[in-house]
Amino acid sequence: MYYAIIAEDAANSLDARMKSRPAHLERLQALKEQGRLLLAGPHPAVDQDDPGPAGFTGSLVVAEFESLLAARNWADQDPYLLAGVYEKVTVKPFKKVLP
Repeated sequence: MYYAIIAEDAANSLDARMKSRPAHLERLQALKEQGRLLLAGPHPAVDQDDPGPAGFTGSLVVAEFESLLAARNWADQDPYLLAGVYEKVTVKPFKKVLP
């Protein structure tokens, strides 16, 4: 089943985000290579693809896991969370309907 991992960034966490980004992307790439990643990306703090110094307000990952517990365990090891970028992470089941 798919699970949505909805993360909210801590204030003033852009520097920590940029430092942790390679490790964060490596984990997402592994999910993609396993055919388990549906989508992933950040939420810009402003209405632009490149928010510059405004940074981001969080991220969304939708991926396939064996269970809600497995999805939570994966999310708990995210480099962004471990580096203090994420202030809050919500994990919940996701049912893909379209496209």
